Amino acid sequence: MTSNDDQKSVLYTDVCLLLFLALIGIMAILMALTGHVLLNTIFLFCTLAVLLITYFFGIIASLITNLGFIALQTIIVIYQYLDGTQTIPWGLTYWMILPLLLSVTLYFMTKNQVKLQKINGALRANIIEQGAFDDETKLRTTVAYMEDAAVFIETNKRFKLPVTTIIVKIRYFNDLKRMMGPEQLRNLLKLTSNVIKQATRDNDITYLLNNEDPTWAILLFTDTDGAQIAANRIKQVFDKQLNNSSLASLAIAMVVGVATLP
Repeated sequence: MTSNDDQKSVLYTDVCLLLFLALIGIMAILMALTGHVLLNTIFLFCTLAVLLITYFFGIIASLITNLGFIALQTIIVIYQYLDGTQTIPWGLTYWMILPLLLSVTLYFMTKNQVKLQKINGALRANIIEQGAFDDETKLRTTVAYMEDAAVFIETNKRFKLPVTTIIVKIRYFNDLKRMMGPEQLRNLLKLTSNVIKQATRDNDITYLLNNEDPTWAILLFTDTDGAQIAANRIKQVFDKQLNNSSLASLAIAMVVGVATLP
């Protein structure tokens, strides 16, 4: 949905809300002017019930309930006419129209709000997908890697702390992809991500740089030897967990590379 569509949806919701409030105000004025406190009170609670049905069950159930409400009022009028003890309260006929108008206005208002909520949910998911975190693995993405790498490099310049990047990939992934099903691919992605997080220190930051050809990166404050130790530990944990998983029958191997800032 475009920005103009979003603006129209918000405007549409605001208009429906104003109409709903205006109808509520008209109903309050008519209740005060017509008297008949008992009948007005009964019809008010019936109207609230109709609105609740509209909100939770939709327009069809609302229209059916409104027809039932109109039938109830008609029965009351006929009874009073046949009884002959009271005059027909013609001033209360607004109850046959206002609840229906309120129901229709409430339906379109809430329908548009639900639509906007779905749009917002899709936008949030899109932000997660294209932003700083991967939605499935909860790892930082390339966007965060570029930002954090700049911080690590600046720290290296100021405090002379060694900074190393470990790159992790799955060997021959494109060939494996043709032999594996979608569920196996997801399991491999999750297993590798979990292994990297488990095998690294709390202050080492893990990233998923690429989903299509899975590529992980780890930023560490350590030298080449320390990074190589971490890389070997990752491979050992990966091989161990792979052998205990449903992917053990596949020839899966991890490729690890280390790069240290001079």
